[in-house]
Amino acid sequence: MSMTRRNRAAAFAVAGVCGLLPGLAGAVCQIRSTMGVSFGTYLTTDLLPRDSAGSITYRCEGQLTPITIDFSAGSSGNPLARSMAGPGAHRLEYNLYVDATRLIVWGNGTSGTGRYGPVVPLFGVDVTVPIYGRIPAGQAIPVGAYADTVVMTVTF
Repeated sequence: MSMTRRNRAAAFAVAGVCGLLPGLAGAVCQIRSTMGVSFGTYLTTDLLPRDSAGSITYRCEGQLTPITIDFSAGSSGNPLARSMAGPGAHRLEYNLYVDATRLIVWGNGTSGTGRYGPVVPLFGVDVTVPIYGRIPAGQAIPVGAYADTVVMTVTF
C-alpha cells in the first residue's frame, strides 16, 4: 500500500453582497466576477504548504464612499482557524489572506484579522483584488473531497 494519499481540496464559494447607502442616489457597486480559491490535489506527504489564489473583480460608479471587503469565518466559525469539511467528520485546515506573503488572515478587520480597504473606488474601472489561500503541510487526512463556503461582504 502506498503511503501517499491524494486529497482533493475543493474551491470555496464566494457570494457578493452589495447595497445602496441612503442619500447616495446613483451610487452603484457591482461584483463583476469572482474566481474561487482552488487548491487542487493535496498530498499528505508534501513538506511545504499548498498555496493557491483567486480573485474578486468589482466596479463602482457614482460615489466617493470608501469600500471594504470582508470574509466570513466559513464553517469553522473562526476566521483564524478555517477548515474544509471532508469525508465523515474530517477537516482540512486552510486559510485566506489579504497579502501575498500570507501573513494577514482575511476576515473583517477584528480579532487579529485584516480586510480589503477602506479604499475609495475608481469610477467606472474594474478593480481586481487577489485572494491568497494556503493549506498547511503535514495534515493526516483521508482521501476525499474537502470544501468550505466563505461569504464575502462588500460595504460601501
